[in-house]
Amino acid sequence: MSNKSDKLTKLKEQILTDKVCPELAATATQLVFGTGNPDAELVFIGEAPGKNEDLKGEPFVGAAGKFLNEMLETIGLKREDIYITNIVKYRPANNRDPLPQEKADFLPYLQQQMAIIQPKVIITLGRHSMECFLPGLKISDAHGQPKRKNGQVYLPLFHPAAALYNGGLRQTLLDDFATIPALLELLHEIK
Repeated sequence: MSNKSDKLTKLKEQILTDKVCPELAATATQLVFGTGNPDAELVFIGEAPGKNEDLKGEPFVGAAGKFLNEMLETIGLKREDIYITNIVKYRPANNRDPLPQEKADFLPYLQQQMAIIQPKVIITLGRHSMECFLPGLKISDAHGQPKRKNGQVYLPLFHPAAALYNGGLRQTLLDDFATIPALLELLHEIK
């Protein structure tokens, strides 16, 4: 195991030890911490686990996850190449939106997760994730446009689930996704 893997495992254990959001933990099957390559250049962050994620213990394994996998393939990547997680690490009951306090409670752990991985780009999936890092923006205006804040590059995208419910967003998401390789190449040239 790499040093980053060890640190991520310790951070996951710390969330359990600290009993973050005990009300959520009580209704969830398990903590859904995150999966993928701890040395990834790209980290994808959603809002919270859904039913399938709660059962399997991994983020983005349902229908939205399948679409995410398809989009990764369009740019020559696999799940093993990236790291993926959520702001909130327990499934909110009935798949409701995470509450502001729940997001706030998990944010310090998410920030530590990002500090361990040190991705070149954090890709926020949906408005909840975007608002944690880039407050005050509207996803309908900011999607697909890289933003730099405190030295970190963020790329806000619509949540893959949104494209499943609104077919018109599917192509928008695919188009935004297609910009990722050029963004990474640009960041490699800068450093």
